[in-house]
Amino acid sequence: MKALVTRLDSFGDVLLAGPAVRAVAARAEHVTLLCGPRGAPAARLLPGVDDLLVWDAPWAGFQPPDVDRAEIDGLVERIAAAGADTALVLTSFHQSPLPTALLLRLAGVRRIAADSEDYPGSLLDVRHHRAPHAHEVQAALDLAEAAGFPRPGDDRLCVLPPPGTTHLTGPGPYVVLHPGASVPARAWSPERSAEAVRELAAAGHRVVVTGGPGERDLTAYVAGRHGLDLGGRTEAPELSGVLAGAAAVVTGNTAPAHLAAAVGTPVVSLFAPVVPAERWRPYGVPYVLLGDQDAPCADSRARTCPVPGHPCLDTVTATDVVAAVEKLTGET
Repeated sequence: MKALVTRLDSFGDVLLAGPAVRAVAARAEHVTLLCGPRGAPAARLLPGVDDLLVWDAPWAGFQPPDVDRAEIDGLVERIAAAGADTALVLTSFHQSPLPTALLLRLAGVRRIAADSEDYPGSLLDVRHHRAPHAHEVQAALDLAEAAGFPRPGDDRLCVLPPPGTTHLTGPGPYVVLHPGASVPARAWSPERSAEAVRELAAAGHRVVVTGGPGERDLTAYVAGRHGLDLGGRTEAPELSGVLAGAAAVVTGNTAPAHLAAAVGTPVVSLFAPVVPAERWRPYGVPYVLLGDQDAPCADSRARTCPVPGHPCLDTVTATDVVAAVEKLTGET
């Protein structure tokens, strides 16, 4: 049996699909993963993936492309060429699987499973209803099980073995602080992040600050004179290595939180409640959740904070973060 799994949104979402991908891989001879361009670097880290199809879907992402018939026709041909007998369409709780299911059906996939509250017509063979409060990892595993792929013995997040990164971090223990986030509403302020670096250093921790190529100004400011600035210096495999070597990772609800969990590193989660923590918190590792989960922005899915002063996160102090790190590292 050949299987196809789809997860069309972001890096962190693809990582959270990993246990379900492994469940499918345990039964299928060949697994193709269809993902978006932002999720592709994560997909390349997942065990169980044999082939990768990358496509920027018009119904996914923050800046979706226009609908292009030629591109869609090309994707249908690529899916057909993969020869999948069965497909699993993984989505978040607020997303519809039906546009993807339609393309899979046009490509000749005979059996398609997805979570769907909307009537699917002939697009789904397994129409599953997710548990109302399930973590994204558990929801994906529930769907896989309903489609005939039992849960793996270990349902934690997992990536391929990371490379050594001592040439980036230097020797000895350290804590990672990742100040950026995929959307502004989920980020701790640069000022608070810089304070945390200073206080962590004063408490005896060596601090490594990470960020993407577009965040170099942010990471330089946050690292200051007390942290090691790795902004823009790590692709996904190197970042997994840096996080794997850390005693703890301090970050918002963004991809590095899930990548840290995938390499087994405890997480101090600066969690803005614009999405529910019960669905998106760090999975399978020790964590401390910081942030006002009852703030007015709760469950709004806002990308920019709708409340002046960003109180859900900026009421968290650097001292709170130091205490959380020391709780996770056993230094209290």
